[in-house]
Amino acid sequence: MPYIHQRFGDMGLFILRAGVAVIFIFAGFDKLMEINSTAEFLEGLNIPYPAVMAWLLAITEFFGGILILFGAYTKVPALLLAIVMIVAIYTTKLDGSFADARLNMLLLSATLALFFTGAGDYSFDYKIRNR
Repeated sequence: MPYIHQRFGDMGLFILRAGVAVIFIFAGFDKLMEINSTAEFLEGLNIPYPAVMAWLLAITEFFGGILILFGAYTKVPALLLAIVMIVAIYTTKLDGSFADARLNMLLLSATLALFFTGAGDYSFDYKIRNR
């Protein structure tokens, strides 16, 4: 019975990774395609070096999402994306309603869960670890 539970747990991690990854891949892609708008938005939030930060944000979201999707070096992009969500909540959501912050809070929770648990058996991390 523990074997069945472990398989379902790993499938749950895969589903969590896929959902988180799709959101970040699309968000990062949108930012990459509209990098000047992203920089202007960050400048409006008084983020220092908005042009540089726009590129860092877009690359982190896009490529971090891809790494999480495949479960490759999962803990690093999960931690970076958790930091992105903390900054997003702090800079854009604290003065709004709870409804405005729900997605960011959910993504923060999911990225922290992936950071602490890892990618599971259905991942490149597992393949690398068990060669």
